[in-house]
Amino acid sequence: MVYRRRVVALVVLIAGFAIAWAIVSSFDGGGKSKPATTAVVAPRPFKVVFPEGFDRAQMAQRVTAVAQIAERERGRTPRLSGRAYLRITAAPRREAAFGRKRYPLEGFLFPATYDFTIRSTSQQLVAQQLEAFRSSWAKVNLRYAHSKNLTAYDVLTIASMIERETAAPEERQLVAAVIYNRLHLRMPLGIDATLRYGLHIPPTESIHESQLNSTSPYNTGKQPGLPPTPIANPGLASIQAAAHPAHVDFLYYVRKPDKKHHFFTASFESFQKYKAEHGYR
Repeated sequence: MVYRRRVVALVVLIAGFAIAWAIVSSFDGGGKSKPATTAVVAPRPFKVVFPEGFDRAQMAQRVTAVAQIAERERGRTPRLSGRAYLRITAAPRREAAFGRKRYPLEGFLFPATYDFTIRSTSQQLVAQQLEAFRSSWAKVNLRYAHSKNLTAYDVLTIASMIERETAAPEERQLVAAVIYNRLHLRMPLGIDATLRYGLHIPPTESIHESQLNSTSPYNTGKQPGLPPTPIANPGLASIQAAAHPAHVDFLYYVRKPDKKHHFFTASFESFQKYKAEHGYR
């Protein structure tokens, strides 16, 4: 019995030491509890994608759409909103590389993919776009454009037209050449995309005769020179093309049946013949 009691006592003693060690090991040397080691993982940010050639209104629509998605997925209303985006981008601003004049933000809202969270504001998104624009614009050499008496804002405006007029990347510099050549000869540019922008004509609708005769400053079929502002927000490739057009004598182009490429020519007769052969007016 004595032996059994001693064994039991030893077991109890060992168990007591084990419990004491477990308690001590949960404290640091100063007697304070160690912090919890469970990591708090922040939710992944959402993304808003602005394709090249979107105008300000289309960007606001995209902001509204992604904000609605964010609200459905997180159950909380994000601070980002299309209405606020339109309001913030409505005010002209001064950009250092463009002199002292204030310009509308159309053209400066760089198209790219941007992250945002529930707490991100429209003001922060616009600031990111402008910073991305400045970074890209710094890569552009305007020496040739300046030699043709074009300003930085002229180049940005031309880039916006290139973005709206081309689907094939290899044609960007060719369209730029047509614009440069027509400006040099004081010919109306005759670019439908500017009229669509000025009169808010959807790309799915035909342009009517009355619209072609519009006195809008964006009617480059009637008004000489460039439209008063960019008509979209171009990417870097179109900006580079606007600063460095191809050295060709083309004055006309018309879309080919594949709806992606264009037929280019310096001859009005060839232009008219191609249109007639393919059923264009």
